[in-house]
Amino acid sequence: MEPQTCEARLGVVFRNHALLEQALVHGSHINESKVRAIEGNERMEFLGDAVLGMVVAEELYATMPEEGEGRLTATRSALVRRETLADTARGLGLGSCLRLGKGEEASGGRDKPKNLADVFEAIIGAVYLDQGYAVARAFILRILGPRIESARAHGTAPNCKALLQEYLQAHDEPLPRYRMVDAVGPDHAREFTVEVTVRGCPLATGVGRSKKTAEAVAACTALSQLRAKEA
Repeated sequence: MEPQTCEARLGVVFRNHALLEQALVHGSHINESKVRAIEGNERMEFLGDAVLGMVVAEELYATMPEEGEGRLTATRSALVRRETLADTARGLGLGSCLRLGKGEEASGGRDKPKNLADVFEAIIGAVYLDQGYAVARAFILRILGPRIESARAHGTAPNCKALLQEYLQAHDEPLPRYRMVDAVGPDHAREFTVEVTVRGCPLATGVGRSKKTAEAVAACTALSQLRAKEA
């Protein structure tokens, strides 16, 4: 798909179209391309991630004046996590704009959450480089505005892994470790059990349909138990 079509979907008119084109280049395309001058979107993704985090933090700070650091952190984490960004990119149709290598395309790369989240962040980086922070901020708030409003009004699922890590650091403990202890069931309905430990000592276990979900459940359980001990 032509970058101009993606530009229309984004609602942004680039001054330097080369920035948008670079934001759409996945690393697999470079590996298979004979044109060595092509640069991928990893650096733009890095920049876009920083701009996104700042904009969301700034917006939540301004619009949630009664909330403390914990709620603000959990809300921001939920808004900028991979699943949220991938869903946003999917809604914009960015998967069809990606420039992928043949192998990555054949493996369903246009709908992989990581690729979608990465390209969305890279585009934010491209907008920032092209037109500055104010325009990048307006772009982010236009695209993510409904999600931010929903998070403010109805709450959002906390990022327990991040909150557990912060809790342990505040108590001078090392980072938690996650270990898969079991996986049962057929491939289409597998159930994973994960254990979270600190200093080799088990804190809690979690069960889920993916390792990531099981880790989140384990983290939430551990955090709840640790806080209960302090009450």
